[in-house]
Amino acid sequence: MTWTAPHIARTTYDGDQLNVPSTADERAILEGWLRWHRETLLTKCAGLAPAQLARTAAEPSGLTLLGLVRHMAEIERWWFRRSFAGEPVGDVFTGPGDGDEGLEGVDPAHAARDFAAFRAEIEACEAAVAGRGLDETFVSATRGRSVSLRWVYLVMIQEYARHNGHADLLRERTDGATGDYPAPG
Repeated sequence: MTWTAPHIARTTYDGDQLNVPSTADERAILEGWLRWHRETLLTKCAGLAPAQLARTAAEPSGLTLLGLVRHMAEIERWWFRRSFAGEPVGDVFTGPGDGDEGLEGVDPAHAARDFAAFRAEIEACEAAVAGRGLDETFVSATRGRSVSLRWVYLVMIQEYARHNGHADLLRERTDGATGDYPAPG
């Protein structure tokens, strides 16, 4: 049987399909929105074969759904583990042709591996910030100034929101599926 991107069960909060608490503390809300966006990216890929995930469906752009998964693994690692937690880890995808933060070097033969790397990176990032305060800061190598963990959560939410918009278009162009819970078209 050929591998396809797995269907995921959305996390719920108090029975609401939007898994973001609306009256919880700030940390729970930030984590909820980040989880929602992570799951949205996976939902946009669900049920697609590796060749579909690696297809550039919105030419002339070279973006692919698989490239977005790889890219977000890199961005997760950069902000949560390398920058905030100071972990001495390299890139997630470091082979020849992987360029541009995972967006390039997409190979359908490695789709299952790339999805596993994405999920593993999320787990590692969650572990890296568990128990850490939103007001904790670090000096950003790219910004040259102190930024807080709160800021990292917000930058990650905006990064996913932007790229999930790309994923919307790529999925629709691939098989016609649309929405937050796309069913194959």
